[in-house]
Amino acid sequence: MTPLKRVILACALIGAALTRGQETPDEPSLDGGPIESQFEYLYTKSGNYNAEGVSYEVVRRIYLDKIKGNILDSLSAYGTRVGELKATIDRQLGTIEDLNGKLENTTKQLEEVTGEKDSMSFFGAQVSKTTYNLVLWTIILVLGLFLLLFVYKFNRSNVLTQEAKIKLGDLEAEYEEHRRKALEREQRISRQLQDEINKYKKGKP
Repeated sequence: MTPLKRVILACALIGAALTRGQETPDEPSLDGGPIESQFEYLYTKSGNYNAEGVSYEVVRRIYLDKIKGNILDSLSAYGTRVGELKATIDRQLGTIEDLNGKLENTTKQLEEVTGEKDSMSFFGAQVSKTTYNLVLWTIILVLGLFLLLFVYKFNRSNVLTQEAKIKLGDLEAEYEEHRRKALEREQRISRQLQDEINKYKKGKP
């Protein structure tokens, strides 16, 4: 018997004894009540005499048989009660062990559910939410940086394109001005040449 069973059994016996001890009848009797009160009744019904200077107590045999039977009945009742209490304790211990097993299984299931709740599937692998959030925000940050770089490059290219268009316009205008001046100069030279030719022709005999 385990120490726990012994403690529970002892408490049960003490409780039963106290309960029976509180059920004292109004008058001592051999027909019921605690054993202590029955012995007190036996003392009151016993007699005494002296023989050769020795004091003797005289108790009727019927009273002794009666109290003996009561004691044996009490012991039998206590034995039955002890057996019942032991069976009850065994059932309770079995229930406790069963509940402990269920509690252990429930705890394992709770840990598994908590682990699944705190983890997520990422490319087919189970990772913790902290790792998942870290990877996710890292990807978002990198994509954001690429977007900012693209916007910067686009704006820079747009500025360069506008500057190139302005320079091209200025260059075209400068070219048109140069071509116009060259055409005027060519026309002037042509007129001068024609004038010289005309003068030459007029001066020839």
